[in-house]
Amino acid sequence: MKIGFIGLGIMGKPMAKNLIKAGYQLVVCDLVQSAVDELVALGAEAAANGKEVASKCNVIITMLPNSPHVKTVVLGEGGIIEGAKAGSVVIDMSSIAPLASREIYAALEEKGIDMLDAPVSGGEPKAIDGTLSVMVGGKKEVFDIYYDIMKSMAASVVYVGEIGAGNTAKLCNQIIVALNIAAVSEAFILAKKAGVDPELVYQAIRGGLAGSTVMDAKVPMMLDRNFKPGFKIDLHIKDLSNVLETSHGVGVPLPLTSQVMEIMQAIKLDGCGVEDHASILKYYEKIANTILER
Repeated sequence: MKIGFIGLGIMGKPMAKNLIKAGYQLVVCDLVQSAVDELVALGAEAAANGKEVASKCNVIITMLPNSPHVKTVVLGEGGIIEGAKAGSVVIDMSSIAPLASREIYAALEEKGIDMLDAPVSGGEPKAIDGTLSVMVGGKKEVFDIYYDIMKSMAASVVYVGEIGAGNTAKLCNQIIVALNIAAVSEAFILAKKAGVDPELVYQAIRGGLAGSTVMDAKVPMMLDRNFKPGFKIDLHIKDLSNVLETSHGVGVPLPLTSQVMEIMQAIKLDGCGVEDHASILKYYEKIANTILER
């Protein structure tokens, strides 16, 4: 089967590589030529735009930064909708606003094109090793048909409801991740300032109720002062913007999420927007006048 893949960034490139490893033929497209060249070297075919990708593939995966990018690539001039045939499917694995997913779906449906919104969680490490979590919205029968493709990039692929439900689940995920990183930052700055070895605190509490995937992923990074982006602050701000827009639309106050959003905005102003979201730690270091390290 030939699959189109548009968006070869931090997440998209390793995801596309895992599809090639699984035996799929790819037609790829990205604004960064070096990323395209890297996939072509592995056997993929290059395309100039979404229209060309869709003209060559019945399955088109998009992995793009935000709602406007997906709308442009799918519905804009030279977009997927201009090249896709009736019966094709767009699997949008970007993290975008649920309302945007529904708008794109409605436009595609008029042309007889199916769509799944299938955002992922796990960051760059899990994209590389193919163990992402995928939460999927759309028609269940379409999900069933394309499950194996998504599973080639993931450890978990779960159907959560109609179109937009995937991105709603992802927004819930991003709330929990952001609040976890903030809580971990608070706790370990307290340990450090109180004169207790944070490495030993980590070993003491990680096996109890406070333990989490977030703690295991981010505390070692924090202790090593490693803020290389697996998931950038800028992208988490984008996700929390979508969270707050959606929550206001349905009438759900999110006081803790709003606070973490302001923390991220402060860190971005300090020049950390392109760093990993573990850089939330730097906000606490600044206000406590201490540095967390081994």
